[in-house]
This record gives sequence, C-alpha cells and structure tokens, in this order.
Amino acid sequence: MRLLIIGSGFAGMYAALSAARLREIKGVSPDDLEIALIAPEPTLVVRPRLYEPKPETLTAPLLDVLNAIDVNYIQGSAETVNTEARTVQITTSGGTRKTLSYDRLVIATGSRLFRPNIPGLAEHGFSVDSLDDAVALDKHLHGLAGRPAVNGRDTVVVAGGGFTGIEAATELPARLREIFAKDAKTRVIIVERNGAIAPDMGEGPRPHIEDALRKLGVETRLGAGVASLDKSGVTLSTGEHIETETVVWAAGIRAAPLTAQIAAERDNFGRLLVDRDLRVPGVSGVFATGDAARAACDDEGNYALMSCQHATRMGAFAGNNAAAELLGLPTKPYHQKAYVTCLDLGEAGALFTRGWERKVEMVGDVAKKTKQEINTVWIYPPKAERAAALASADPERVTSL
Repeated sequence: MRLLIIGSGFAGMYAALSAARLREIKGVSPDDLEIALIAPEPTLVVRPRLYEPKPETLTAPLLDVLNAIDVNYIQGSAETVNTEARTVQITTSGGTRKTLSYDRLVIATGSRLFRPNIPGLAEHGFSVDSLDDAVALDKHLHGLAGRPAVNGRDTVVVAGGGFTGIEAATELPARLREIFAKDAKTRVIIVERNGAIAPDMGEGPRPHIEDALRKLGVETRLGAGVASLDKSGVTLSTGEHIETETVVWAAGIRAAPLTAQIAAERDNFGRLLVDRDLRVPGVSGVFATGDAARAACDDEGNYALMSCQHATRMGAFAGNNAAAELLGLPTKPYHQKAYVTCLDLGEAGALFTRGWERKVEMVGDVAKKTKQEINTVWIYPPKAERAAALASADPERVTSL
C-alpha cells in the first residue's frame, strides 16, 4: 500500500509525521505501508517569517526527519492528478516525467499570493509570499542603498492592511534604517481598500495596531486600492500618486492551482471542501489539508483559516486518517476549537489575541517574546530522532493551545 503526500509545507510535514506515527503504533512495516512525500525540495520554508530580514535563512531541512521516520522523499513537482486511475504525474528537477500510483492521497499543496490583473503589478510589484519573492525583495531593498535618495527611493508602499501587510510594514522601518543611513527619511505606507486597518481582526485589537503604526511612523491610506504601478511609483484608486521604487503586494491568497484538478466542490479561495475527516467528498481515496482545504474547526460555524496554526493540526489529522483507512482503523474527526493570533508589530512589540472573537491577552514586549518563541521554536520541524519526531505528531496534541 502507498500513501502519497503532495507538499512539504506545514500541513504536508505533519501529514507525513502523523501517518508514520500511526504506522509505528500499529507495528506495520514501511514495506507494507509506504509513506512518500512529493516536493521540489526536502525543505520546509518558514513562510510566516518571510517578512523578516535575511529570508534566505528562513528554511528548515526535512530529509533527516523523513529518513528518521521511514518516509520516502520523492523529489519533483506534482503536475497532474488522475483520481480515477489513482496516479500522480510529477516532473523531476531534471525535467523527467514520472507517474506514481497511490492508494491514498493527501493534497497539502498550500496557497499562493493572489495577484490581480492590475497594470504594472507583475512588472513592478514585490511580495513576501514565497522564499524566492522574499529574497528578491530583500535584494532589491539592499540595492536601493546605492541609488540617489530621490524618486521615492526611501518610500515603501505595502498594498494590503491585513495580517501579512501589517507584519511586513511594521518590520520595514528597522530594515530600512539598517540598509540606509540612520538619518534617512524613510516612509512606509499601508494601502487598504477597507475603511479600517486590519479589517478581519475586529474592533478589539485595532486600537493597539493603530497605536503601533503611529509609534513607528507608518502611514495609512484607507478606503483606497492600487490602480496601477509604473517605474515612478503607484497610483491609487483615489487618484493619489505616491513616488516609490518599492511596492509590496500583500492583498490576499488562494489555494495552489493543483486543487483545480480535483473534480470536487471548492470555495472562493480555491480550497477543496472536505468532511470532518478531511476527505474530499465524492473523490475516493483523496484527502485535502492545510491551505488546500476548507474544513470546519467545530460545530459552531468556525472554519480553518489559511494559516500555519491550522495547517499543522489539519495535516496531522489528514495523515492519520489516510493511514487509518489503509490499515482498516477508525479515523479521527478533525477539530480545533482553540484559536489564537500573534501579530508582529516590529519595534512596537506584538499583539496576542485568543478566541475567534480575538480577545486581546498580551501586547507590546510581552507579546513579542511569545511571537519570537512561535517563530523560532514552535513552528519548526521536530528533531530528526525517531521517537521524538513521531511523538510530536499526535493529532490531538498538535497545535493544542
């Protein structure tokens, strides 16, 4: 029997760990149940940290962990999925095409930044969505230091005042001071279509976010969208033109395109609708997890967000359940009632909230310590020691806050 997992992000990593854990508990050999993970590289990109400086350092190797738990790594990019034939076609780094069969499939392909067809965005926009994007932005920012301080060189516009946009924007003042002269007159401006910053976070956290932006000197343009970009800067829907050489797009994500190949229902973000066991209804043998899936967290109408916090736990349930089906064991319905947010606010600290109503629990330096622990410890892979790695993937304990 073969269980294939597509994707080496948080959901894919925990799907592999959890499936291997159940196989170990039941005393099943890797020869009887092969678990294989497909990804271009055996690496976890620590995506929640890509707004930080030195993004090239924000990865974690997975090969030793996978080897320790007898999960086969298959290098390649999944191109097509045939759910009737139960096959996945991949393209290797050398361009060779291979077809792999599966008995159960876990789709953990994550998400991508949504880039609308705005004039000039593809040519002049940057982002912190992927490792390559974040490295390109960092290289660009450092390159600006050698240019004259004219034509908006010292101005950065962040398009999108949600979670990612705020973290990127509040980190930028310190990053720019490090790159430019200490007395450089830098500007960071957030552009948000809604009438308030952090539109999805609600009224409770907003005053703390607004206070942090004031402390850092980050400007906002609310009720405005990006109309176009060119070499001279960005033009807003209000008609305002801001001279800048740097526009960071942080306005929305969508499920990775592979989900579109599955003949099943999807939501407006391209996520596959799944049942409580994270199966894709009507598609035999296929599970979806992480940012590729729209899953209910509880019986109160709350659904998993496209976030690391939900992806890790969803991955653990998906891997466990896919392996359980193959071994003829009961599955475990996914549930995740606890929900927290920890928003980095750069030199102004951080903001920690709990619950779907986002009740503020910590702010400033205290919250910053928690954010740093999350970013440097909690979200990294376990050690490449078999017992410890497998123990880390109990679905009931993963991301149990």
